Amino acid sequence: MTIPEDFKTRLKIAKSKIEKQLNHDSEKRGSFMGNAFKLGTEFIAAVMVGTIIGFILDSWFDTKPWLIIIFFFLGAAGGMLNVIRAANRMQKKD
Repeated sequence: MTIPEDFKTRLKIAKSKIEKQLNHDSEKRGSFMGNAFKLGTEFIAAVMVGTIIGFILDSWFDTKPWLIIIFFFLGAAGGMLNVIRAANRMQKKD
């Protein structure tokens, strides 16, 4: 085998390794962004649901703004609990 052919072979191998690494990094980044979006959405949804329930109950019982405030904080606590659980599941999976 001549030196230029040997060099070309090693160059092809190096390029293929670099391409595999770039593809793998790209997949990890997309997965990370998806998980971050999921956690944020779970938290916001819990806070919104809690606040809406508080608003509806305040309308029925005419206790504005107390139930909105109480259910806002209950929703926030529930959202944090959901995020912690989901993060633990993701951590165990990896």
